[in-house]
Amino acid sequence: MKILVVDDDKNIRYSLLRLLEYNGYEVVLTEEPKAAIQVLQDEPAVELVLMDMNFSFSTDGEEGLTLLRQAKLFRPDVPIILMTAWGSIDLAVRGMRAGAFDFITKPWNADVLMERIRTARSLTPSPLRGEGLSAAKDSPLLGEGLGVRLPSLSYIYSTISRIAPTDAPVLITGESGTGKELIAEAIHRQSKRAKGPFVKVNLGGISTSLFESEMFGHKKGAFTDALTDRAGRFELANGGTIFLDEIGELSLASQVKLLRVLQDQTYEVLGDSRTRRTDVRVICATNADLRAMVREHTFREDLFYRINLVGIHLPPLRERREDIPMLVEHFLREACAANNLPAVTASPDAIAYLQTLPFPGNIRELKNMVERAVLLASPLPSPKGGGERLLTAADFRSEAQTLSDSKTLSDSPLKGEKQSSTEVNSLPLREGWGGSLSSVERNTIAACIARCGGNLSLAAKELGISRGALYRKIEKYGL
Repeated sequence: MKILVVDDDKNIRYSLLRLLEYNGYEVVLTEEPKAAIQVLQDEPAVELVLMDMNFSFSTDGEEGLTLLRQAKLFRPDVPIILMTAWGSIDLAVRGMRAGAFDFITKPWNADVLMERIRTARSLTPSPLRGEGLSAAKDSPLLGEGLGVRLPSLSYIYSTISRIAPTDAPVLITGESGTGKELIAEAIHRQSKRAKGPFVKVNLGGISTSLFESEMFGHKKGAFTDALTDRAGRFELANGGTIFLDEIGELSLASQVKLLRVLQDQTYEVLGDSRTRRTDVRVICATNADLRAMVREHTFREDLFYRINLVGIHLPPLRERREDIPMLVEHFLREACAANNLPAVTASPDAIAYLQTLPFPGNIRELKNMVERAVLLASPLPSPKGGGERLLTAADFRSEAQTLSDSKTLSDSPLKGEKQSSTEVNSLPLREGWGGSLSSVERNTIAACIARCGGNLSLAAKELGISRGALYRKIEKYGL
């Protein structure tokens, strides 16, 4: 692979020459934009460009942006990695908008730079290497929690196959319950880090004041309640993958701290001035519209480009109803096995009915509905015999009605979390539930989240509890 280096600083050019040649790359050096364009026109073997953003006494970066646009015009297939000082990240963001593949700050870390180059090479098909987009293969199943190959997601399986072997940061978007965590796990299992840890972090449940301690760790005595040393999430994920869920919930102050570790892969433990290095692959997920948040200045644009090198969007279940039969079959089999129950199948009319529902809670809501039907309904014997039981549309209508009825409970068991058990147990319950407080509370939370379209902040507000309290309830009830 041949790399073009464009920088007006002689020391930087020759430092990169030694580093790249040591790692087995051919290198072409130029010091100004005109020569760089000539190289791109004359040498088709150039497969990547490393370029500075300033080439004269001017520091506004306009020369670099102009060169970037010209390079993409002549060689749109060639990935370009920008080199900029930390204080000029805004300029790098402008470059990303103009089509740059990635950016790295000076002074760079050699390992980080080489990894970025390998990632760019892996994600950019090259005719010189006999590669093309068709080289991507289908990935294995999405995960142990969703062990089915869904017809509508074939393009996502192909994307996973292509990006998993790299260390490219990935942003997974989609409504709550669409399976974002399962996609992250699938990427990790197929990566070269598969034997390393997979650390999940729900950023929505971490307050700004605790962010540094949770993510980077602390030393004993760093603050009042720091009674022992504690390892942070980045330390725990070292050598593996860190999955940052609900990244759209992160405060601006915490976003700055996260950007630094994602950019340089360095951090400091609270109470310790020694800089530490982490080797992690970062996968983020959100149900928020980060582009809109960037426009509203509630999410940093430089962080958005850092985490969004590769984007995967999971459509809601209502837009892929062809997946429902396969999902229902899987969840039925799973629920029967988990509860030591005889096999159950869903009748064609049951599947047809389920395909008409909006499922605001997506796959998670469908799974819960199927599990409740298995546990609470009285399935009919199958016409085919053999002892197999059959769930009909009426069984699922009953479960859907239960969710609908539970909307009337949303203010009662949780509003302020102060109601008496007498008041709660006087609420209408589905026959056979036993009238337990936990059943009512679980059903109320599920219904409220569904009614809010998966927006947990809105659901917490409607329930009259904090977002952190809602996350604890969700974890408690396995929602």
